[in-house]
Amino acid sequence: MSNGEEARFLYDPYLEWVKGEGVPVVEDFGVDLIAVETKPWARLGTDGAIVHMKGRGDFISIFIIDIPPGAKSAPQQHLYEEVVYVLSGHGSTTVETHDGRVHSFEWGPQSLFALPLNAKYQHFNASGREPARLSSTNSLCVMLNLFHNDDFIFANDYRFPEREGTENSFSGEGEFIPKKPGRHMWETNFVPDLSKFKLRKWSKRGAGGSNMMFVLADGSMHSHMSEMPVGTYKKGHRHGSDFHVFCVTGTGYSLLWYEDGDDFERVDWKHGVVFAPPDGMYHQHFNTSPDPARYLAIAFGGLRYPMTEAKRRVFMGMDVNVRDGGAQIEYEDQEARIHQIYLDELAKHGATSKMGEFIDEAPYLKAK
Repeated sequence: MSNGEEARFLYDPYLEWVKGEGVPVVEDFGVDLIAVETKPWARLGTDGAIVHMKGRGDFISIFIIDIPPGAKSAPQQHLYEEVVYVLSGHGSTTVETHDGRVHSFEWGPQSLFALPLNAKYQHFNASGREPARLSSTNSLCVMLNLFHNDDFIFANDYRFPEREGTENSFSGEGEFIPKKPGRHMWETNFVPDLSKFKLRKWSKRGAGGSNMMFVLADGSMHSHMSEMPVGTYKKGHRHGSDFHVFCVTGTGYSLLWYEDGDDFERVDWKHGVVFAPPDGMYHQHFNTSPDPARYLAIAFGGLRYPMTEAKRRVFMGMDVNVRDGGAQIEYEDQEARIHQIYLDELAKHGATSKMGEFIDEAPYLKAK
């Protein structure tokens, strides 16, 4: 500490860094990322913004990256992980591996990819007329708070060849790693279109749903995608903070509540909306659209590298009944008003419930 400088107390290096970047910062329970205002971000050479979810926890946050028609981002290299979801537009990304080779892949709406740790990369907008908007869910906050040194994060030449994958990792190919329902993994660096990606059945999470866990660039960042068939919803469950949930296809809503609370928080979602359930808050997802609804969840710590004991318990107990020490509420144990709300929502959309196979709907139909 230099003479006259006030001693740091309860200091957050990441939040101080955010202030210095000079771009809009949005903080809320749920956010429509497509509607977020962006401004010039010198570091990226594009327009951008930073999004902090109320339930983001201590490890990750979101950057919005806007690339004008025919433009490109500034070259980047950094010692934090990021998982990129394409909100709109078409373009490409180049990645330079440790051996100097440059790999390029083309992305479009609903593409998902991860940049290998500390690899050099650059984004390009392939359209001469349409802008592109990317969301980067990344671990800068925990890395900056651990090392509180900007140059260590942004001017570090150390490379990680083991994180770069193979030639196929950038082509949209991948390796299926079978485990058991809800824990099957797909390892790659790039998924061209999440709306068309093949999922695997996971009946224990409810109502004919399906799922896939992703291992991207051998990273510590987790992502998975789940699908709810038409006229169905998932079982309620809870976990720690930092799971950022993005709507990929369909429309619907999620209810969130604390165990001892009487009121529900509600987030209505469509493509572009993201929310993050706060620590220990139960939540449940409902499809009200005429098509299957898919959502993507991104967090810190996954099936390969849980990172924390709390995250390890999440992945062990995510489809285990709370009565058996897990985190899931079975349909027969949920509050009656949850199903009634769903039936009312379906009626507003002119849709029909397909939940009769999974829950006794007779009392609700008699009430009508």
